[in-house]
Amino acid sequence: MVSQNERDRHLLIDSHAHLDSERYEGELAAVLQRAWTAGVGAILTIGIGEGPAEMQCALEICRKYRDQGPGNREQEMPKLYASAGIYPHNTHEADEAALAKLDGLLAEPEVIACGEIGLDYYHQGSPHETQKRVFIRQMEIAAARRRPILIHCRPKDGDNACWEDALDLLAEHWGPTGIGGILHCFSGDWEHAGRAMEMGFLISFAGNLTYPKAQPLRDVAVRVPLDRLLVETDAPFLAPMPNRGQRNEPGWVAHTAKTLADLKGLTAQEMASITTKNFERLFRLTPDV
Repeated sequence: MVSQNERDRHLLIDSHAHLDSERYEGELAAVLQRAWTAGVGAILTIGIGEGPAEMQCALEICRKYRDQGPGNREQEMPKLYASAGIYPHNTHEADEAALAKLDGLLAEPEVIACGEIGLDYYHQGSPHETQKRVFIRQMEIAAARRRPILIHCRPKDGDNACWEDALDLLAEHWGPTGIGGILHCFSGDWEHAGRAMEMGFLISFAGNLTYPKAQPLRDVAVRVPLDRLLVETDAPFLAPMPNRGQRNEPGWVAHTAKTLADLKGLTAQEMASITTKNFERLFRLTPDV
């Protein structure tokens, strides 16, 4: 059991990190220890890998380090949770075996979310119609398992089609479930955030919130209600200022949380407490689960 004093010192949750990245090979234990030292109490490690064949890697990381979390004085680390999903770029690989594998992973207690899933019209990956079809199938699987979903939505520059398609599909196939989810690494406008929040989504901000040219994103963040906010790293990507350009890691979520706190006129500790409570509420967690 984690004491109240320990909990007060480790309030932050990194709601989205790719701990299975090869960029952490041989260093993950040290990365997790640094996160704990920085005040991160939990991390949601994302199970998309490089495709469906690696969806289980996040779960394996959770199990590898589950006995080295809070309470282990020799090697303290954040609590780890996992997700599983098929990334938009890999949806052409989503055959029935891959979808059955996803269903099985979502049945595991450590796997608390389905994702990241959604649409990506920025890169040349799977055809858009394939992305949509597999997005719907994954929502159906997640709904049956009562797992919140983590949404990836990246439009082509200057084109809102990706957001419109994603939000329309969510409204039809997810909103009625009442399960909710997270708009991961949010980069849309206020209308997009508002439509998602009406469906029970939380809005998660990553390191790009701290970038000098991200004022439009900060303008949106100011308007998001406190009970809908999360913070993340998307590590190893999108390192926040002042570490921009380096390999990101979960401990640096504190920089994004501080920026968000400043925007809201709060202390960093207050923002950590708020975003952690939001995470726990979405996933129906208690502090010691």
